[in-house]
Amino acid sequence: MLSPVLAPASRKSGRHATVDVAERLPAAKLEEAVGLALALALDIRASGLVPVPRPKPATLFGAGKVEELEGLIRGEEAELVIVDHALSPVQQRNLEKAWNAKVLDRTGLILEIFGERARTREGRLQVELAHLVYQKSRLVRSWTHLERQRGGHGFLGGPGETQIETDRRLIGERIDVIRKELEQVRRTRSLHRKSRERVPYPTVALVGYTNAGKSTLFNALTGAGVLAENTLFATLDPTIRSLGLPGGTKAVLSDTVGFISDLPTALIAAFRATLEEVEQADLILHVRDIADASTRSQRADVNAVLNEIGIDADAEPGRVLEVWNKADLLDVENAARVQNEARREGAVVVSAVTALGFDTLLAEIERRLNRTRDVMRIEVGPDEGALENWIYENCEVVEREDRGEGVTALRMRIAPEKRPVLARMAGAARLGDAAE
Repeated sequence: MLSPVLAPASRKSGRHATVDVAERLPAAKLEEAVGLALALALDIRASGLVPVPRPKPATLFGAGKVEELEGLIRGEEAELVIVDHALSPVQQRNLEKAWNAKVLDRTGLILEIFGERARTREGRLQVELAHLVYQKSRLVRSWTHLERQRGGHGFLGGPGETQIETDRRLIGERIDVIRKELEQVRRTRSLHRKSRERVPYPTVALVGYTNAGKSTLFNALTGAGVLAENTLFATLDPTIRSLGLPGGTKAVLSDTVGFISDLPTALIAAFRATLEEVEQADLILHVRDIADASTRSQRADVNAVLNEIGIDADAEPGRVLEVWNKADLLDVENAARVQNEARREGAVVVSAVTALGFDTLLAEIERRLNRTRDVMRIEVGPDEGALENWIYENCEVVEREDRGEGVTALRMRIAPEKRPVLARMAGAARLGDAAE
């Protein structure tokens, strides 16, 4: 399939413009758009930046530019044109008529990638929901047969409803069905989280801009076999593995979908069940491609999505740890500069490929997780099996010592909210704080 990729240079679309637009160079945006198209294995024949000083309500581009692009599209015999910008249904319909080719905007392109990459039932449901919400407002651009009325049912007949009304009703019914199924998914995920809470391990979630190296880092830290490719949105479905920490303790690490600038609101809403893994995490690792010239703009994009789900990275610096990945791609001078910046900003510099900085990263993860948990000691008698069983189910036992005659001394880490329960079960006088 042929696909010129056009990225309007003007990204200021009123209140929907992102705060970091000025920082991201148009060439970098075009390169990202081409990468998105390549993620679908499209044959790209031409790409370029199109200045849009004043967006036109009917076509986005001016009449002269539409005509100029028509010649390019006809010359390349293109079947698909990708516009790296949000298009209204009217703009999309008018451009398709003018160019005699299928037109896909940024939202549609991302939806196509998500639809191809989703593997689990949950992922497919979430992508289908986003697709339907997106398509429901765009039925107006379809063929004229959608405007024809169909005969009513029953003895008297009647004008009935138009095809477009029928399609919208059917789409609406399917949306309701999917939302109910996703609600069941959320309940199931909630049960899974509660079962994990009974296992006394804290949770860590990986987030980051797509292609920042999250899955490669996830594999390197856990030994998992998650797909990791140099392509945008290589993985969509969340994966959870055990993570060993230097002190002999463990955490639960989850890899999530990558973020991107101008991520469609419909996708954020549809992937709410997946993003709940991030919401519930004790620690969030924000993985950044520190070798990318747009790394700060990408950081702003990720933080914007985190804000959408109720996480303020700037207000919760202890909960969000920035991991500056791909340090192996830096030259000596830039590597030294990045290390100095990381020390000032409290970030950790790593390379998921060479394992550079892994010891520092794991130690920092353990330090941040443990500072929210109390370390306590208690002696358990031979007739207190129920108490010892509760401790092992709800606390992280880091040291066990047999004192003889069936008495066991336990040193454990316990979440603050579980401490009152332990105090009631064992008696507050028996509990002692233990220094690390």
